[in-house]
Amino acid sequence: MSAMTDGELAIHLAEVAGKILLEVRSSGMFEGKSLGVAGDQTANQFLVHALREQRPDDGLLSEESKDTDERLSKSRVWIVDPVDGTREYGEERADWAVHVGLAVDGVATIGAVALPGAGKVLSTDKPVTVPAAPTALRMVVSRTRPAKEATAVADKLNAELVPMGSAGAKAMSIVLGLADIYLHSGGQYEWDSCAPVAVALAHGLHCSRIDGRPLVYNQKDTYMPDLLICRKEHAERVLDEVARLR
Repeated sequence: MSAMTDGELAIHLAEVAGKILLEVRSSGMFEGKSLGVAGDQTANQFLVHALREQRPDDGLLSEESKDTDERLSKSRVWIVDPVDGTREYGEERADWAVHVGLAVDGVATIGAVALPGAGKVLSTDKPVTVPAAPTALRMVVSRTRPAKEATAVADKLNAELVPMGSAGAKAMSIVLGLADIYLHSGGQYEWDSCAPVAVALAHGLHCSRIDGRPLVYNQKDTYMPDLLICRKEHAERVLDEVARLR
């Protein structure tokens, strides 16, 4: 394992964490919120220990671990979300993910997103072919709280709304050709998007803030207000429509 490249390590960790989470869920010992807590804690323990063992000189930011300022002095910082979509995981749905990302000088550079419910791991190391966009566009949105700007832009583009759970599942739906635009303005954190953005960029997709500014990681304040992931040919029109709304 010590000989693995960063990309190989990200894939391995996301895949193993996904298997651990499926085992926790199938154990029958937890359900609902307690299942989400058990899954988060178990996967986080594995990811944190593995990264500290394999990349001891790098910084680390995890949703489920206490943050410190130590990572701010590091050029390379691993940013992980052990269970992205805890609600969906606890409800035994498939639209949840495991994020293992590496930001280098603030840029989402390496990443793997496991979709254990679908038996897939998408990564920067092994890009797949992104299917061509259909004539009628599809915008993926939160299944519980769709962002107003997203629904307004979808209306302008005559895009169909596709409700979905976790941020990682939404982002990967663009890579997999299940949707065409992921526009989010309801607020997230760095661990929600670092790995998905790295993977999307490796697949030739557009990734930015919804005003077109770049997404910057390993900040002291880990809150990220918004993001846009889409095919490059749709980016200008989506950004224009957001600017009009604002």
